[in-house]
Amino acid sequence: MQPKLCPKIILEGTRLTHKTEIAFALNEHNRIVGPRKYRYHSPLISAEWCAFTNFPWGRGLINFEPQEEALAMETYHTWARLFELQQYYSWIIDRFHLSTQMYQLRTYGKHIDFIWLEDRLLPLGFRLIFCTRSADSFEAARAERLKVSGKPAQYDDLKVFLDEQAVMKELVAASHLPKLTVDISDSSVTRVVEEIADWLEQTGGLYIAEKRAALW
Repeated sequence: MQPKLCPKIILEGTRLTHKTEIAFALNEHNRIVGPRKYRYHSPLISAEWCAFTNFPWGRGLINFEPQEEALAMETYHTWARLFELQQYYSWIIDRFHLSTQMYQLRTYGKHIDFIWLEDRLLPLGFRLIFCTRSADSFEAARAERLKVSGKPAQYDDLKVFLDEQAVMKELVAASHLPKLTVDISDSSVTRVVEEIADWLEQTGGLYIAEKRAALW
């Protein structure tokens, strides 16, 4: 019997780095989740869900306000417990704790300590993918995004994305999770997905070791 594919991938990076497109592509790639004869859903989640407010583009796990920090931390604890309880499945996350750290640092000057979270994610086999692009490639990426964006004003100032990317780079470097940086400057999702698949295969990131099984 072939080992069960159950990769656990966190995609991080600023906006316009095609994280969501990469997440969808990974979630249907036969080297990542196995060959499929029909389409079905597997977990693809995001801290970017604006689930704390009852209006579009509201607040959530990344951009919560100071009085909502306890709610955000309880949500992260809940996700961590769910991952532990369902460790033998694939999880692909489009923005997670580093995006929270980056936003809270830039907006409120508050460092959110996620050492406890990474200590729980690491034995489950979670891997970090940092999606980046060159400074001169953001303009073309914005032009493409404006064709479909429901909130185009968020892309007015590209310097924001450059600053966010710089902060994120430092957070990625400090992370204890196995990590890979990918360059999406050419907007080739297909190339980046193959690069990620190669890395996961080469580093054992597609399967979970039996010794991790006693977490619950």
